[in-house]
Amino acid sequence: MEGLTSAQVAAAKTNDVPRRTSRSLSAIIRANVLTLFNLVIGVLWALILIFGEWQDSLFGLVIVANAMIGIVQELRAKRTLDRLAVVNEAPVTVRRDGRDQQIHSRHIVLGDLILLGPGDRLLVDGEVVASQGLEIDESLLTGEADPVRKQPGDQVLSGSFAVAGSGAFTATRVGEDAYAAQLTEQASAFSLAHSELRDGVTKFIKYITWLVIPIGALLLYSQVRNDEDFGSAITGAVAGIVTMIPEGLVLMTSIAFAVGVVRLGQRNALVQELPAIEGLARVDVLCLDKTGTLTAGGMELGEVIRLRDDAPIDDALGALAHADSHPNATAQAIQAGYASPPGWTATELVPFSSARKWSGATFDGHGSWSLGAPDVLLSPDHQAYGTAATLAATGARVIALCRTEENEPVALITLKQRIRPDAHETLQYFAAQGVTVKVISGDSPDAVAAIATALEIPGGERAVDARTLPPDDQEKLAEILEDNTVFGRVTPQQKRQFVAALQSRGHTVAMTGDGVNDVLALKDADLGIAMGAGSPATKAVAQVVLLDDRFDSLPEVVAEGRRVLANIERVSNLFLTKTFYAIALSLVVGVLGVMFPFAPRHSTLVNALTIGAPALFLALAPTLERAESGFVPRVLRFAVPAGLITAAAVMLSFWAGGGDRTSAVVTLFIVTWWILALVARPLRPWKVLLIGVMAVLFALALAVPFTRQFFALGAGGWAAVAIGAVAAAAISAAVKLTGTLRT
Repeated sequence: MEGLTSAQVAAAKTNDVPRRTSRSLSAIIRANVLTLFNLVIGVLWALILIFGEWQDSLFGLVIVANAMIGIVQELRAKRTLDRLAVVNEAPVTVRRDGRDQQIHSRHIVLGDLILLGPGDRLLVDGEVVASQGLEIDESLLTGEADPVRKQPGDQVLSGSFAVAGSGAFTATRVGEDAYAAQLTEQASAFSLAHSELRDGVTKFIKYITWLVIPIGALLLYSQVRNDEDFGSAITGAVAGIVTMIPEGLVLMTSIAFAVGVVRLGQRNALVQELPAIEGLARVDVLCLDKTGTLTAGGMELGEVIRLRDDAPIDDALGALAHADSHPNATAQAIQAGYASPPGWTATELVPFSSARKWSGATFDGHGSWSLGAPDVLLSPDHQAYGTAATLAATGARVIALCRTEENEPVALITLKQRIRPDAHETLQYFAAQGVTVKVISGDSPDAVAAIATALEIPGGERAVDARTLPPDDQEKLAEILEDNTVFGRVTPQQKRQFVAALQSRGHTVAMTGDGVNDVLALKDADLGIAMGAGSPATKAVAQVVLLDDRFDSLPEVVAEGRRVLANIERVSNLFLTKTFYAIALSLVVGVLGVMFPFAPRHSTLVNALTIGAPALFLALAPTLERAESGFVPRVLRFAVPAGLITAAAVMLSFWAGGGDRTSAVVTLFIVTWWILALVARPLRPWKVLLIGVMAVLFALALAVPFTRQFFALGAGGWAAVAIGAVAAAAISAAVKLTGTLRT
């Protein structure tokens, strides 16, 4: 099989499928500029410029600010995603001009001879031309978990992946013609949807939009009817409508997500789906694979315990280890100690798979041999079975070498595994953060328990043999998972069942892995985390890829997710409180037909100091709070009472001051400034400084003649301060009663 020639490659159709890890520049600009709120604010801005005073049009600058900030932050995230996606993308091995070479997936052409090994993804459709025990997992396409053995002439589809053996196929459909051409693109697409957080913000926007239209119409009608000055009427109506719009909420949400992507990218963590950041914050169970996660990648050959002196053990080990053209870590460790013996030609090969937990081969003139897990290949009553268990209890990986015809073990081989130096500290972090760790491994229970005990994982000494678990009773399985921490001899299908059972108990499950046996569980988990050195198939389905293969990156990844969600909830409280007090004020003013208590320039000043500028800092602040479900009702429990109390205080101050708008503005600032202090809790020195600076800036706006004249402010009065203080105390009591007061 020589493959295509260079001339044939140059003339063939390529696999150039548009693969976007983020939105295009034009899409980013449209998403940040062409919004409903920008349209509403733009119309109101034009009305003020035509009928009012230009000082009241400052709110229009929010369109420019929102668009510019949003575009810049998303472009930063786009660059980060695009760069990391290139780093993460695994090359494809093809044979051209008679030699093997690795190329980018886009450079595959129709008719290419593509070589496969365990863990390789199939990126185009084709026909198998060579198979050495090749087994393909098509579960991502068909839902069937059992691997399919492929022989020459069989068809293979893009979107599947090799789980065992090796082989080659000829590309018959490439590019957009391939069966699952969009699968890889979807696995790493830039997305801001499909999350409770985004859905919650979307609901707020939708409901507020429907409220703004009738309430804004009522307000405009009342102001025009009761004010002889048409310009003043328009100004009053615009003040209420503009304040109702949470114009910065979507912006702050997008910024928090985008900055999260950039920060994680700086830590070499590729977020392939932005909602994964939300999943990071909600995780309360972390399922870990032992090999490659708790232990460092690769193994070293340890001791070879000979059980029979008349067996060619050295030759058999060397022949088996070198028989597979794509050796796994076990075979590689044996290859380092044993050369391929002359005269041992494999006539039949059964490659290793995680489901079988053994491999084997028949050698011309030397019989059939198998290499695999002792508790799979050996009878429990065999002496070697107990010896293997004793060795595994020390933490070593133990495999048995058997003559297949005689079903007789001839040697036990130990492989040394090194615990990652960062594993212990990382596990302690998760324990302190209330994240339960489950160790799920295909290795023997004794070996897994030894590693878990060395890492001081609670309950690590009691390893459960997954072969004893109920196969079809999810409720019973969930109960066992709740009560135990360490599991050995877990099959790939069982890993998937474990994830489903934990989710059935209301847990948010994260799954880490690096091998093809982890693919299905990673796909089903709420958050799939792949190690950078893992198989291409594993990295394709994971939402987060740790490109530097560092286990100690996980705490930073989880912390970033928590920061994003907790801070978005904070700024949501600020923006929606503003919306609800504006709605209440507009209804009162519209029904009673009185003047609106403040002008647009007043709301611009107060909103900038108590929401706009502080929200930008709060959205990016560090926090370790674990996110909980119920985002929408929790925000409403805070914003509705806070907004109603604020509206009542502002109207009372306005009437008590005889229609003095400055009194209303002073009360409004005091109350919303206090809401900012509540939302910012727990207070840190920098937050106290931020809140203090906002108060100083408002005092300067009242004291400096230029700003006082610019914002049309008078002296106010102590009554306004007193009303504001009482309202602030009432809001504190209200949010405490509703359970939304931060501690």
